[in-house]
Amino acid sequence: MFKVGSIFIPVTDLNKAVKWYEDNLGVTKIDSWDGGVGFYFPNDDTQLALIQVGESQSTEFTISTDSKNGYYNFLVDDIEEAYEKLHENGVVTTEIEAFGGMKVFDFYDLDGNTFSVVNEVKDSPYHRDEVRKEQNKL
Repeated sequence: MFKVGSIFIPVTDLNKAVKWYEDNLGVTKIDSWDGGVGFYFPNDDTQLALIQVGESQSTEFTISTDSKNGYYNFLVDDIEEAYEKLHENGVVTTEIEAFGGMKVFDFYDLDGNTFSVVNEVKDSPYHRDEVRKEQNKL
């Protein structure tokens, strides 16, 4: 019945952000409207939209005093390749860490929005192949 259609990201300079997201995430522009631009990923149905805002806004929430979490993450097949590409482009990132069998790192866009990047772990109940098996049971 429901599925994720689009991710909306607040940005303070829409024109600079468009180029940054195209260069760093490989998204392709679908269309624009007053105050926003929509994109698609080359290998996924979920769309991404940049929305012009007056001041930076958080893309993460606080779990505890020393722990925050992003509202969503980006999935990659090769986390080292994604990490290197962002580094080559001068994007600020954290180091790659192992977490529950996954590897993960965070990166920051021009507004300081925080995004996590994760790789899938084969045989994890959260791996897309395992989720599809469960979906096919319905």
